[in-house]
Amino acid sequence: MTLNSHVLPMPGAGSPPRDEDAPTLVIEPSPRFPRLGLRELWAYRGLFLFLVWRDIKVRYAQTVLGAGWAILQPALTTVVFSVVFGLLARVPSDGVPYPVFALTALVPWTYFASALTSSSNSLVSSTNLITKVYFPRLVIPLAPVLAGLMDFAVAFGLLLGVMLAYGMVPSLAAVAVVPLLLLCMILTAAGVGCWMSALNIQYRDVKHVVPFLLQVWMYASPILYPASLVPERWRMLYALNPMVGVVEGFRAALLQTRAVSWGVIAVSCAMGLVLLLTGALYFRKAERVFADVA
Repeated sequence: MTLNSHVLPMPGAGSPPRDEDAPTLVIEPSPRFPRLGLRELWAYRGLFLFLVWRDIKVRYAQTVLGAGWAILQPALTTVVFSVVFGLLARVPSDGVPYPVFALTALVPWTYFASALTSSSNSLVSSTNLITKVYFPRLVIPLAPVLAGLMDFAVAFGLLLGVMLAYGMVPSLAAVAVVPLLLLCMILTAAGVGCWMSALNIQYRDVKHVVPFLLQVWMYASPILYPASLVPERWRMLYALNPMVGVVEGFRAALLQTRAVSWGVIAVSCAMGLVLLLTGALYFRKAERVFADVA
């Protein structure tokens, strides 16, 4: 059962402290209809930041390359995709070199896939916490999403370096577009992560579903191919996939392949927000059984 708690104020503020005046912790059952509990999340922001920092340290602990893995993974994947899809399959790349075309999509996608995987497994790996002490459980799947931004920053630096090597300079629109796209990625990863982490602790076979889901999601997103291959009349429906707006926004702002489609980005961001709200509400609803099934 999910429990909500609050501390009653201490009477007799001006008098000497007595045992009966000690703060009283009142634990109440959660309401029938779940609430996000934003005020409670803010009260536990210190714990949330600690979990983010813990995930960052664990990510690089006892590794040879450390943060170098954030560069190696998208770089090697770009090489494979460039040979298979750019050189052999001759997939169009909107008039830019295919390695840059692929890397511009792989940098945000790698962050999203890694953050979603870590978030979906976060509750299962933190059962020792959720069964022993009370705190808003929602901080657990959200922490890996923010921790993954460290890898994204490193990989984004690689992308800028490759662009400069090809003589390409980001447009001024990138200053406004990239932070918005980053927010859309965070919303989507956090929302789906809340869904999957809550399901994973109840149905452990979800951990086998997540890799398959990400594989299908990648091919359903314009990672290997340009979104221009999708007919114009289906573009807005296609943008219901939040990663469509993210990937195409990155390419438009950084590579200047076409004008930034604010409509597509707005639809994708709105869908990311819907995923976060529904995922957080489902997480809070399922929270009452976490301690029983962990």
